[in-house]
Amino acid sequence: MKNLIVDANFPRTLDERVYHLGIKAGEVANRIVTVGAPSRAERIATYLDSSPKPFVLNTERGFLTITGRYKGVPVSIVSIGMGSPNMDFFVREARECLNGDLVVVRLGSCGALIDVKVGAVVVPKASIAVNRNYDFDFVNGSSNQEDPYRVSKPVAADVELSALLKDTFERTREPVIQSEIVSGTLNASTDSFYSSQGRITSFPDHNADIIDKLKASHSNLATFEMETFHLFHLAASWPTRERPSQVATAPISSVAAGRSIAEPGTAAHQEVPSTVESSAQDGHVLVPQPRIRAAAAQMVFAARGSRDFITPEQVSVLENWCAVAVLESLASFKIEPERLHSEVGSVWEVKA
Repeated sequence: MKNLIVDANFPRTLDERVYHLGIKAGEVANRIVTVGAPSRAERIATYLDSSPKPFVLNTERGFLTITGRYKGVPVSIVSIGMGSPNMDFFVREARECLNGDLVVVRLGSCGALIDVKVGAVVVPKASIAVNRNYDFDFVNGSSNQEDPYRVSKPVAADVELSALLKDTFERTREPVIQSEIVSGTLNASTDSFYSSQGRITSFPDHNADIIDKLKASHSNLATFEMETFHLFHLAASWPTRERPSQVATAPISSVAAGRSIAEPGTAAHQEVPSTVESSAQDGHVLVPQPRIRAAAAQMVFAARGSRDFITPEQVSVLENWCAVAVLESLASFKIEPERLHSEVGSVWEVKA
């Protein structure tokens, strides 16, 4: 993104595009499925309605946004890559491009710490963060009783959205699909695919016992991955009653979103929007304030106990099933009309 940036605090171009996702208001819907790989986003997008034609935006920073409709319901698919920092970019920037509620399902792969076969689907009820302790002496081993890894308290998923996901997975599972559906368990999101998940490499990570320690202290721990905790934590941290005085309200442009996107390196439309919309379509203050509601569906690619890893053929079947289940869940999840971003001027607007 090489266009003029107007605010270093929350970087945007003059035509109101956010810095990393590259989107602006009217290009991302209130219901979002977020994934890591662009190929997975593109697979899910094959299930979107043909009309209106889905909006697609790739950015030079590796984010892919696809917005359209599923069975008539506006929905976005956003590929963000891996890790908490990319989840942070996504949640914060999507939130600032939307009026009303933000409902997000994270669909990603995971490693299983319980006795299930690869290809299982897990809908966790909560997540903990497991991070490398940078104060620990990894070369010599700390002598001050520092633990090499730090573990957070759990943060819960949205109960209603998680229950709907589980039910939808069960309803959409065809007889030929043998995958187990697990729910009500705990996820651990880590800051590394290797050290914090107990994988042994040539680095002195002091992690040989990390899985045993985590399972001993968290009896319902089921999965390892790298993004879910941060999504749940941001959703839990979003104020829905009173807005703290230090929280800034970023402007949401009322300029119609266009389907023509500037190529990297070319000038964007350099016109400052004259008006902004408030949290509700008609301008009134929502009570409670706009919400962020988040849940996760995790596809077991690796069984850490048996060391089995999923085959490409299994991935294809699993991702197609999960794509339908997540889209069905989002489309049927109720959001009051006043809590939806206006369709007027949006990329999902249906024009006669």
